[in-house]
Amino acid sequence: MSALFPALSDPSDRPALRCGPHTLTYGELARAAGALAARIGGSGPVAVWATPTAHTAVAVVGALLAGVPAVPLNPRTGERELAHILDDSKPAAVLTGAGDVLPAGLAGLPRIVVDLAASGPQVAEPADAESPALIVYTSGTTGPPKGVLLSRRAIAASLDALAGAWSWTADDVLVHALPLFHVHGLILGILGPLRRGGEVRHLGAFSVEGVARELGGGGTMLFGVPTMYHRLADALAEDPGLAGALAGARLLVSGSAALPVHDHERITAATGRTVVERYGMTETLMNTSVRPGGAPRPGTVGPPLAGVDLRLVEEDGSVLEELDGETVGEVQVRGPNLFSGYLNRPDATAAAFDGDWFRTGDVAVREADGAVRLVGRRATDLIKSGGYKIGAGEIENALLDHAGVREAAVTGEPDPDLGERIVAWVVPEDEERPPTAEELADHVARLLAPHKRPRVVRLLDALPRNDMGKVLKKSLTAGG
Repeated sequence: MSALFPALSDPSDRPALRCGPHTLTYGELARAAGALAARIGGSGPVAVWATPTAHTAVAVVGALLAGVPAVPLNPRTGERELAHILDDSKPAAVLTGAGDVLPAGLAGLPRIVVDLAASGPQVAEPADAESPALIVYTSGTTGPPKGVLLSRRAIAASLDALAGAWSWTADDVLVHALPLFHVHGLILGILGPLRRGGEVRHLGAFSVEGVARELGGGGTMLFGVPTMYHRLADALAEDPGLAGALAGARLLVSGSAALPVHDHERITAATGRTVVERYGMTETLMNTSVRPGGAPRPGTVGPPLAGVDLRLVEEDGSVLEELDGETVGEVQVRGPNLFSGYLNRPDATAAAFDGDWFRTGDVAVREADGAVRLVGRRATDLIKSGGYKIGAGEIENALLDHAGVREAAVTGEPDPDLGERIVAWVVPEDEERPPTAEELADHVARLLAPHKRPRVVRLLDALPRNDMGKVLKKSLTAGG
């Protein structure tokens, strides 16, 4: 396998990374990461206090140069979860910025402060493609988070497949404000540009003004999550400068959750640009993507990327052959983008696979051209009502198409007659005059089908969401 970062083997004065007050060229990044690699080489895994800063980027690149697995830590992780991650991964040290305030749970670990101005030797990358590069912890539906072992092979394969699908080159300047403890922000958003030899500008924290400034100042690509694009869509009507900045970008990409059709339409109408959606997860990195330049495809995440095999499987294990846009099955994938297993969890690793196919737990349909349309998670979003298998995602999109709905989530709950009834959790646009349950049920029945209408509507002030903007459906209870 070629080096993950060819641009670091012959570093130049081209800009590599800008985050807040810090800007590093490829030469400066190579020297700072090389100095860190020399300090930690030969150790076990190292934890990274993953703040949205240049220090985090240098810490991860330094670990990759040293051949030491990096364990990104969410600075907002609670005490119990942090203790589990440390006990499970047993890091030799924690890499931080100079001013970072660490929780008591990290007091027992040696602390290594990342020096952006350090000058170390040029370090040759490890040659073993299967060696673990990152251990990223992901929460399942039950039990503590599992450590996902991501190899250098998986990272390179996924980033190169995206480069092919998106024509991503060294001339691109990526703008984003994603957290750096997840795959989306760290692997795609930091390692992706560095692998291409391009530039990444991290905003530190998301703001409409920051996006407009950086895209208007030479940015060519924007990565975001639906919450960010929703805020951009809201601001477009009053901000012609923002519309021009978005229109000038070569590529707008949304991920981590489905982007509502209404936001797709508002952004396209104001900018002429189509937001591209892609689909991946921690264990698989990226699986599919809409291809830029084609007709708008809101609601789909595109066909599989190069090298990725994808199939839909029925509950009885039979493989679905239908590409009818209606028949629902679980997504299973295989390819060089897959993880190597869960750390210390051979049982969970074995259970996650059907032969060499990874069971994603996501449910979807496939269109006639092979494009995938996700309808939710099997555990929380596949609703069996009146003999039908219904995906929550399409009902949520239909609800969001109603003028009186600001946010919407759909779940199922037991029903003695239907098996499960469809429940809509709605944040109204106007708290004083929310849409009625009957009005919303009729709206969904007209757009989709009568059996997909919500039987119960519950009003909320806001939907519970995680750091990446995903709705926490487990937090939605009968009591609201």
